[in-house]
Amino acid sequence: MIANAFFIAVREIGRNLTRAFLTVLGIFIGVAAIITMVTLGQGATLAVKAQISNLGNNLLTLRPGAGFGSRTSSAGVPHFTEKDATAIGEQIAGIAAAAPVRTASLSTIYLQNARLSAITGTTPAYFQINKWKTAEGRTFNDADLRSGAAVCVIGNTVRKELFGRDNPIGARIRIGKASCEVIGLLIAKGQAGMGDQDDTIIMPLSTLQRRLIGKISAHDINQISISAQDSVDSGALISEITLLMRQRRNLQRNQDNNFNIFDTRQIAETLGATTQLMTMLLAAVAGVSLLVGGIGIMNIMLVSVTERTREIGIRLAIGATGNEVLLQFLVEAVTLSCVGGILGILLALGLCAGLASIIQVPFNFNVQINVIAFLFAAAVGVVFGYTPARRAARLNPIDALRHE
Repeated sequence: MIANAFFIAVREIGRNLTRAFLTVLGIFIGVAAIITMVTLGQGATLAVKAQISNLGNNLLTLRPGAGFGSRTSSAGVPHFTEKDATAIGEQIAGIAAAAPVRTASLSTIYLQNARLSAITGTTPAYFQINKWKTAEGRTFNDADLRSGAAVCVIGNTVRKELFGRDNPIGARIRIGKASCEVIGLLIAKGQAGMGDQDDTIIMPLSTLQRRLIGKISAHDINQISISAQDSVDSGALISEITLLMRQRRNLQRNQDNNFNIFDTRQIAETLGATTQLMTMLLAAVAGVSLLVGGIGIMNIMLVSVTERTREIGIRLAIGATGNEVLLQFLVEAVTLSCVGGILGILLALGLCAGLASIIQVPFNFNVQINVIAFLFAAAVGVVFGYTPARRAARLNPIDALRHE
């Protein structure tokens, strides 16, 4: 009986394709909007997490000052020492590596090309912590660090600005008042929330201290980069680092911390949750169009019942039951909704693939959301098609046959 009702529904839809298309347009747009919003939202979440993951392996960044907001928050606060980084790596369990970092902004010159570059002086562990690998050449090692070798590793942006398409490996660039040999080119990481990650020059900490900016105090470390082991709870680790640093900085119980710890893992989880929440809100707004489409289906089905009143009367007169008539019109409404759902899924796949490449987020095809959107569209057909179907089933055969 259901199969017969389906074939009748297809026949009736085929009789007026234009009206059928306009009827399912709301469902079509609603399903496409929901799938597109959710798919792109999930892609954006993955992109955010990937960008933060590129900053480092379970990265914790220790900085002087009470917070990241105000520039004056670190005014007058002592920086760290190299021994602070060593103590963190040796005295706290669960630390994979810790690297002292000193930064500076200096002029960089190669032949006729000159620019202002961000210089980072650190130890070899910094490359492991921040997931830096070389596309060409090598990174500096412990021997370079001990000797204060005039070597450096550059990012892809620096390579483009100074060398163009030339190979930078082995070339000497002038940084500030000193000359430095380029021994490695870092792989490109691209933009992140903190700016261009590839606009960097990394050299041994001892080289930066001795040859470029000097060392007038033991407290000359801008920050300490820390990598936590995968199985370690970052919250507990932060508590241990905080306790150690309070001891090393001689802070009393009534004194606030004059340092802060930036946890990329927690930031990634927070941003991911926020992005997912926004995605769900946008999907809910897009779902309103499904309800509008359902109202359109109900209106058209009511018109169809009016147009086919004599046909309904004949069916009832020759023995069809009210339930059979109700089923026929209900199947027709659900068929319209399902057609709109299928068209919406096809449109959403095209939109997601195109928009994902434009806004540069991963195209994460989610079968589950497609199935849910399709079933929701079918449910809309059942809900909004029931009233017209019930009206048709309750027609009096005699009155229906008299209908002009």
